[in-house]
Order: sequence, then structure tokens, then C-alpha cells
Amino acid sequence: MLTELNIRNFAIIDELQVTFAEGLNIISGETGAGKSIIVGAVGLLLGDRANADMIRSCEDAAVVEALFTIRGQEGLRRKIDELGFGDGEELIVRRVVSRSGRNRVYINGALAPLSALATIGESLINICGQHEHQMILNPESHSEILDEFGGLVPLRSAYRESYDRHRSLAARLLDLQELRRKRAEREEFLRFQSGEIAQAAVRPDEDAALLEEKTVLANAQKLIDLSEGAYETLYGKGESVLEQFRDATARVREIRKIDASLGLSAEEMDELYYRIEEAARTLRDYAGRRSIDPARLEAVEERLELLGRLKRKYGGTLAAVLARQAEAEEELGRIASVEGEIEQVAADAAAERKRMAAAAERLSRGRHEAAALLREAVEQEIRSLRMENARFAVVFPEPPAGEIVYTETGTDDPEFYLSPNVGEELKPLRGIASGGELSRIMLALKKVLARTGSVGTIVFDEVDSGIGGATAEIVGQRLREVSRHHQVLCITHLPQIACCGSRHYRVAKRVAGERTNTSLSLLPEAERVEEIARMLGGVELTETAREHAREMLLAAVRG
Repeated sequence: MLTELNIRNFAIIDELQVTFAEGLNIISGETGAGKSIIVGAVGLLLGDRANADMIRSCEDAAVVEALFTIRGQEGLRRKIDELGFGDGEELIVRRVVSRSGRNRVYINGALAPLSALATIGESLINICGQHEHQMILNPESHSEILDEFGGLVPLRSAYRESYDRHRSLAARLLDLQELRRKRAEREEFLRFQSGEIAQAAVRPDEDAALLEEKTVLANAQKLIDLSEGAYETLYGKGESVLEQFRDATARVREIRKIDASLGLSAEEMDELYYRIEEAARTLRDYAGRRSIDPARLEAVEERLELLGRLKRKYGGTLAAVLARQAEAEEELGRIASVEGEIEQVAADAAAERKRMAAAAERLSRGRHEAAALLREAVEQEIRSLRMENARFAVVFPEPPAGEIVYTETGTDDPEFYLSPNVGEELKPLRGIASGGELSRIMLALKKVLARTGSVGTIVFDEVDSGIGGATAEIVGQRLREVSRHHQVLCITHLPQIACCGSRHYRVAKRVAGERTNTSLSLLPEAERVEEIARMLGGVELTETAREHAREMLLAAVRG
């Protein structure tokens, strides 16, 4: 349901803010006041093409923003959630049209592509009286409308589940058959990969250990020289560190004999001596273990080169190389069992196709029965709207060459057809040209389908084209009946229709400061009487016209 509409700098609208309610919202006003402009602004929220001519003179950008309440519209809420714009009970849509061409769409505050707006727009509002944004004129939606009318949604869901299962099995079967066709080539390739890795006997993190060993081997002579030199300094001939340390220890003992307050004991000096002696032995042993081994260095480098090639081929790390080996072996196992799997999947697909065909037949039979009921109900409504000679039908095109084609929606493709006048053939509903005639057809369909439609708001524009008197009263009553299930916005020039509204808004055009501006305001009861009286005609409003307006409003309430 459209709750709030804000328009700024659009055409001759400076700034317009209006709150709509449930039920039948009537919009009236003098010819040229800007009613069609408001409809055009709403059209932008449904994904209509925008251009700079829509922007008010001397302004840089036009903005149209709307707040919708989508409580209970679970299909729409799922669609919004799938598009990534949240899942609440309110929806804010904003469209900005700029002279620079940097037009923007926002859904719940997030920048969105125009395609997303078009996707959700058809579930938000139907504008009857134009050819755009009407789900009911879209043949692709006719099967869904027919299913909802005939209570066939459970059958449709059962069919769709079977269709999806069969499609999944059929796709799996094709994959397996393709695998079998390429099995020899693929098997050879996988065996090569698995064998190459297995022959290399790769161990996890082996490359890191080899890199460390390579560094040591490449610097063997330097390591020997350094360790031997350090040993000679600590324990070698001549003035070694240990000899000098022994002399220092003797001096500490002499000091302690004279002055025991020295904070260093001979025992501590001895302990340090033994630690230096142990370090010297460690250096000696290390130098003894080191050797220059060009053959081992060459072997390490060759091994690292082999591991490097494997890493470059299979993922960049030894972990990825080992994972690829496991994957290849697993796929080889699947290839070996492909014949048995093909046989099983083919049997499952055949069984599921039988179930799908049975479900499709039940759904199609139900649709044909519902089509007859829908035709009767719609024709009855059309005739009550003074289109006595109009005919309506749900046509099921025959498949080419009698071939049954299974789609997501079933085996048939129903489409609504109409013949509005005597002698005219039934033609697709989407080909109707007359705006007023189309609006009445839409009204009849909406009346019949009121309880099944998923759209929240219906806008009727030109619904009163070419009618008057008793027909106008009937149209008003039908609009009121539709508004029990959908929010309805109706733009009308006829007082008979306007009297049926639960709320009445007036569009007015004023000139101020050499600028023209269109406004839309909710009429209190007294002003509503004035507006109905104006719509009844006459240059000057008379008390007689006002009294007639009061009587019409009272009669509409009673009716």
C-alpha cells in the first residue's frame, strides 16, 4: 500500500507531500491542474524512463519518493530480500532525475539499479489506463492469475517441485553422459596428474625445510670458519679467553681474602668459567659436524625446483598440490562408476518425468475449468459497466506440431483475450488501445480477481472516459468493492465516482511569484461538498448544486 508520496521539482510541482490511506482514494481537479503529472511521477517509481524535461524549470534535479507498507505481501518481501534490500514491513523507494544525466534509484536507502525497481514495481502498483506496469496485461502473469482465481496454487507448487527435480536430474544425466563421452581423455589426464604428484612423494611443508637446508649447505665453509674461529678464541692456544678468565678468578679469590664485601664470589666465577668452556666445546663439535657437500646441495636444489613446478601447476602451495592429488583420485573413482550412475540417474529422471507429466495434466485440467468460470465472471462484470457486447476469453495456444513442452509454469500458456465490440474478433488483452475502455476492462478484472491479486495499490486513470450517469455510479461501486482488497487511487472527473471514495484529494494549480505550482490536498467534508458541486458543472456554485452534492455523498455512503 502506498502510504506517503513526496514529489519535488517535478514538472510544475515545486514540492508536494501527501499521505494516502486504505480504501478508495479519489483524486479530482480542474482539467490541466496536474493530475496526469502525479501519475507520471508515480510511474517513475515503477521504472519508467526519465529525462531532463521532467525537471522543473530552473532546478537541477527532480525527486520522487514513496513509502509503501508491504505487510502481508510475502512474495514481494522475498523478492526485496533476494535483491539485498532488507526484509521489513515498510519499503522506501526514491528516484532522482538530474539534468546532468546522473539519475539515481534508491531502495530502502541503498543505491539500486533501475532493473531492480522495475522488478519490484510491478508488485507495488498497477496503473490502469496506461499500457505500462500492468501485471494483468503481461501474458506471462496470466497463468499465475488464473491459478490464484481457480485455487490451483497447491497444484502449481506440486508441479513446480516435480519440474525442478526433473530438470536437476536431467542436467545431472547430461553431465554424466558428457563425462562418459570424454572419459578416456579425462581419465588419462587425471591419472597423469595423480601419478606425477604421487611419484614426487610430496610431504607437507617439505619445501620450507629444504629451503632452510639449502641455506646451510650454501654457506658451509663460512659456518666452519666462524665456528672454528670462535672456538680458538675461547679455548685455543695462546691467550685464550678461558686462560684469561682463570687468571681473573684467582684475583677474585685474593680480593675475597682481604675484603669479603665484594659482590662476586670465586664460586660464581668458576660457574661462568664452566659455561664458557661448554660453549667452546659446542662450537668445536658444530665445526666438526659441518662439511662442504656440493652433491647434497645440488640434490636439494633439484628437489626444490621439482616442488616449485608442482606448486605452479597445482595451486601455489604444497597443500594445494596434495589437495589436487586427492581430487584427481576422487574423480577417477567417480569415472570408474559412471556407467552405473548413468543408469540410475536415467531411471530416476524417467520416473520423475512421469510424475511431472501427471502433475502438469492435473494443473492444465484445473486451468481449463477455471478459465470457463473466469470468462463468465469477467463478462458479467464487463456488461454491468455498460460494455454489453464485450466478450472475454482465456485462450490456450496449441503447442507447435502437437509437442508438449514443459516449462516452469506448466504445459500450457494461457492468455487473456477480449473483443470489446460486436463483430470484432477476440484479440490479446495487451492489444487494447482505448485508455478508458482499457480501464473499465481492468476494473472488471480487478473486481473478479480482487481476492487473488498480490499487488498492493491500483491506480485507475481515465476510468471514467466515455461514461456517465448510471454507468458512472456502477463504476464507483465497483471501485469501492475493489478497494476492500486493494488500496485504490482513482483519478476522475465524474462526481458519481468521486462520491464513492473513502478519501478525496483535490489537485490545484496556482501561480505565485511568476511561477506555476501544482498541489494535492486532502479535502475535509465541507470542501469535499464544494468539490463535488464543482464537478456537477456550472460556472458558479449554487446552493442547489451543493445540496445535490450532499445528497450524492449521502447516497454513496448508504449504497
